[in-house]
This record gives sequence, C-alpha cells and structure tokens, in this order.
Amino acid sequence: MALDQVKDDSNMSFLDHLDDLRKHLFRASIFVILGTVISFIYADFLVDIVLFAPTRSDFPTIKAFCSIGQKIYSDDRLCFKNISLNMQNIDVAGQFVYSFKMAFIGGIILAFPFIINQVWLFIKPALGPKEIRKTRFLTLYTSFLFFIGVLFGYFLLSPISLQFFVNYKLSPNIANNFSFQSVINLVSMLCLATGAIFQLPLLMYFLAKIGLITTQFLKKNRRYAIVIIVILAAIVTPPDVLSQFILVIPLLGLYEIGIIIVKKVEKNQKTAT
Repeated sequence: MALDQVKDDSNMSFLDHLDDLRKHLFRASIFVILGTVISFIYADFLVDIVLFAPTRSDFPTIKAFCSIGQKIYSDDRLCFKNISLNMQNIDVAGQFVYSFKMAFIGGIILAFPFIINQVWLFIKPALGPKEIRKTRFLTLYTSFLFFIGVLFGYFLLSPISLQFFVNYKLSPNIANNFSFQSVINLVSMLCLATGAIFQLPLLMYFLAKIGLITTQFLKKNRRYAIVIIVILAAIVTPPDVLSQFILVIPLLGLYEIGIIIVKKVEKNQKTAT
C-alpha cells in the first residue's frame, strides 16, 4: 500500500502537490481557528489567571525560588515581591484588538499538535514503509518538546524577566507605567520562542538524516555551539544574566541529546547499508 502511495506521489504534477498542500494548510487553519475561538471565549481567564500570574508573589516558580533562598541563605533575598503593575491602555481599540491577538496566539499553541500532524500527513506519501514507521510518532515528539519549551518560558523565564524589567530603572525620576500590551507581548513571545527553540533535537535529527551533520562534526564544534547557544539565549531573553543562564542550561542539554540522536541515526544508516 505504501509503495503504491510513493508511486502515485511520484506521478503527481506540481499543481497536484500545490492542491494537496492547500488542503493540509486549510485543515491546519481550521484547528487554529477553533483554538482561537476557545481562547477568545476564555480571554479574561487567559489574561488575569494565566498571563498576569507571573507578576504575583504566589506564582509557583516565585514561591519555589523563595523557599530555596530561605533554605540556602536563611533570608528573603530570592523572594520576589508582588509586582505592582499600573498597566494602562492608551489606544481606543487597544483592549479589543489585543483580545484577538492574544486569542490567536493561544489558538496556535492549542492547535500545534494538529498543525504538525498535517505537515506529517503532507510528506507521508513520499515516504517508504520504513520511514513511515520511524516518523509515525513525529507529532508526539514535536508536540512534547514544544509544550515543554512553552512551559519553560512561562514558569521560569517570564517571572524572572518581569521582575528584572519592573525593578530596572534608568533614573529614579522615571516611573515604570507599563502598557498591558507590553506585558502580554513579553510573556507570550517568551513562551513561543522557547517552544520553537526546544525543537533543536528534532532539527538535528533531520539534518543528520540528509547528511548535513555528523556526530564527529557536533563533538568537534561543541565549543562553537556553546557560543551560538549563549548568543541565542541573549537574543531571546531579556538582558538579565539569570534569564540567559537559565535558558542556556537546557539548550546545552538538548544539544547533547541531539548528539545521541545523530549517533543513533548514523548507526541505523550503517546497518541499512
């Protein structure tokens, strides 16, 4: 059956491929729209309970930092205070427009597994039986890494970044009166960025499959990879050392996991030949 699919796919014209791609993009869009509608219905919950939660001292990560600080230093130096955000809206339609923007971001996050599944279904006809067996859990692996990245950005980077920006002042004469848009942008972009960055092992897997990287290459250039990871962490996170350090650690771990995956790919390729 799979061989017939490969044969049929090879006989498809360019327009046939475009039509097939259109169908999968349409289905992925439907899932995004459904996720957006759900997010819009619960917009007040997403804002007050989810997006603004890292500003409160009872946030799980902030409480954990405080507990660790009390055990190590016997004081409250790692206890973040409740952030008093005097958020404002200066645009007439600002809150209305951002409710849709926030809902759309929520829709993308909720629909991510379905989007990846449509990508796999699009490339599936071009795969042989062995490739199909090896990639049938692609949606699961990709979604797992994405959601781990999103949670990492939400629970670790967001509260630290907010604390940094709230407490940073160029001059004591300048008051920090943030717009609510800036808080939403910071938290949502950190979550999406870390979700994408956590796809590193899968990216290394596909690069190894097409022969662009090898285990020897990754080990030999590990120090350059560390520099790139540090620079990437500096770009994604706010300019505080703690946030950058917290992101660098898992990225280094993902890089080492990627080396193990690449080594396994090479072993399987040798066995196949």
